[in-house]
Amino acid sequence: MPLPRLLVLFGSQTGTAQDVAERLGREARRRRLGCRVQALDSYPLVNLINEPLVIFVCATAGQGDPPDNMKNFWRFIFRKNLPSTSLCQMDFAVLGLGDSSYTKFNFVAKKLHRRLLQLGGCAVLPVGLADDQHDLGSDAAVDPWLRDLWEKVLTLYPVPPGLDVILPGVLLPSKFTLQFLQEAPRTCFEDTQARVDPKGPPSELQPFLAPMVSNKRVTGPSHFQDVRLVEFDITGSGISFTAGDVVLIQPENAATHVQRFCQVLGLAPDRYFTLQPQESEISCPAQLPQPCSVRHLVARYLDITTVPRRSFFELLACLSPDELEREKLLEFGSAQGQEELYEYCMRPRRTILEVLCDFPHTASAIPPDYLLDLIPPIRPRAFSIASSLLAHPSRLQILVAVVQYRTRLKEPRRGLCSSWLASLDPGQGPVRVPLWVRPGGLAFPKTLDTPVIMVGPGTGVAPFRAAIQERVAQGRIGNFLFFGCRQRNQDFFWEAEWQELEERGYLTLVTAFSRDQEQKVYVQHRLQQHGPLVWDLLDRQGAYFYLAGSAKSMPADVAEALISIFQKEGGLPGPDAASYLARLQRTLRYQAETWA
Repeated sequence: MPLPRLLVLFGSQTGTAQDVAERLGREARRRRLGCRVQALDSYPLVNLINEPLVIFVCATAGQGDPPDNMKNFWRFIFRKNLPSTSLCQMDFAVLGLGDSSYTKFNFVAKKLHRRLLQLGGCAVLPVGLADDQHDLGSDAAVDPWLRDLWEKVLTLYPVPPGLDVILPGVLLPSKFTLQFLQEAPRTCFEDTQARVDPKGPPSELQPFLAPMVSNKRVTGPSHFQDVRLVEFDITGSGISFTAGDVVLIQPENAATHVQRFCQVLGLAPDRYFTLQPQESEISCPAQLPQPCSVRHLVARYLDITTVPRRSFFELLACLSPDELEREKLLEFGSAQGQEELYEYCMRPRRTILEVLCDFPHTASAIPPDYLLDLIPPIRPRAFSIASSLLAHPSRLQILVAVVQYRTRLKEPRRGLCSSWLASLDPGQGPVRVPLWVRPGGLAFPKTLDTPVIMVGPGTGVAPFRAAIQERVAQGRIGNFLFFGCRQRNQDFFWEAEWQELEERGYLTLVTAFSRDQEQKVYVQHRLQQHGPLVWDLLDRQGAYFYLAGSAKSMPADVAEALISIFQKEGGLPGPDAASYLARLQRTLRYQAETWA
C-alpha cells in the first residue's frame, strides 16, 4: 500500500525557511508519510491541482517581497484568470517566517494564505507567523504550530496499522550515499572555467567565472572597517545589467577551515566519490560535479562556518556514539533546550566547524553519507552593483564591507563571502570569481526629466552610484544624493567623483558626517534641514525617492523625517502625511532596498 502523499514547498532567502521545510519532511517520514520537499519555483505548478495536502513555508524578504526562489510561483498564483475553484481539491497550511521589526511582517505568508482560500483551497490550520525577534527566534512559534499541524494531519492520514511513529532520536536514512572511488578520475570537471552552455545567461547553476581586475581598500587606514571596491571583467559573459540590479557571488571556505574540518571528521581531502540519491524523487545537487573530491565538497559546497540551526543538533545527536556528548546534543536539539542553545551557539555566533571541534567523539564518527543532511550548502551572497555599463563597459564593480566582529569567543567572527573576496589579490596572479546577475529591488524612472532623491548612507550608496553614472551618461540632471558616513576623511566613498559631477551640474550632494562634530548628524537630519527642497521635488516635480542601507533603524528614521516634512512643508495633518508616504510607496515613487 503506497504511503499517503504530503508536499512541502518553500520560499527561502537565507535558508531558514528551507531548513524548516526539511524538518517538516523528516517529521513526515517519522509519521510514515511520503513527503517531497521542493523550492516553490522548482515545482511544476500545473500539478498543484492534483495535490491532496500541501504545506507552504515562506519567508518575507525586503519590504514585503517574496524570496527569489518563489517569484515565478508568486506571479502565477496571483494571475487574475485563475478560476476560484482551481484548488478546491487541496488541503493546505501556510507557515510564515518573518521579522516584526519590519513594517510588512510576514506579508508573504498572510497574502498567500488569503489567495489559496480565494482559489478554493481548504486551510487545515490558521496561518503560522514566526518572528525572528522573539528571544527563542522563529522556533517559539514554529514548534506549537507544527504540533497542531501533525495533530490535524494524523486525523486525515493515520499511521498505517502495524506501524508506529518513529521516535525522535532514531536515525532516519541519509538522503544520499557517497560511493568512494579507488583512485582519482583522469578527467575532472571541478575547476573548468567554461560554462557548459555559453549561449544562456550566467545563472546559479552556470555562473560566469569573472576575472577580478582590482581589489582596493577605500576606507582610511585608521578606519574601523575595511571596505573594498572590487572590479570584475565580464567580457564575453553575456551579462547585462541596469542601475538597481544585483550581482550574486558564490564564495568558498578558507583553506585552513577546510583542512581543520577534514581533520576533525577524519576525511581524506583528495579522495573522490560519486553521489547517489537514496530515493527516486531526490536529485543530486547540480552544483556538485560527478565525480567530486572531498576537498571540493567541503571548500565549495558545505557551509561549515555558518551558525548551525537546531536541526543540526537533532541529527548530530542521532549520530553520536558518545553518551555524554549525545546527552548535550539532545538537549540543544529539544524545544526545552533552546535557551541553552542560544547561549552556546546563537549569541556568540559559534560555527558548525567550532561545534564539531567541541564534540570530537561525535565528529569523528559522522558517516560521510550524512554530510549533506547535516550541513547546509553555501548560499550565494548578493551585492548591489555599484557601476553602470554606460560608464564602465565590460566591467562590474561592487562595494564590499568586510564583516568582522568580536564575541566572547577567542576568534573574531568573519563574514564568509566578504572575507574571501578581501583575501583575493589579482596582483599575485589570475583570480576568477563565480557570479551572475539578477534584477534588484530598485527600478529607476524611464522618463528623462523625472528627478530622483537618493538616500544612501555607508555602503548603501552603491546602487546610487550605478544610477547616477547611468543617468549622467543619458544626459539626465535632477540627481539628488543624501550620503552619510562617519568621517569625511575615512569613509567618504567616491568623494572626488561626486564633486566633479556637482561642478558639471549633474548632481546635488548633501552629506552627513556623523562623527566629525560633537553632536551626531545623520541623513534623516539632513533631509529635514532640506525639507522645502524635498517637498518641492516630491509634490510639485513628481520626483522618485530611493533608500538603501542597513535595515536596523535608518529606514524608520527616514520615514519619520519624511512624514515630518509633509506636515511642516505641505501642511498635512499627521494621518494625511502618513497616507501621502503610503501612496508614494504604493505607486513605487518610494522604493527601499535594505539588509540586516
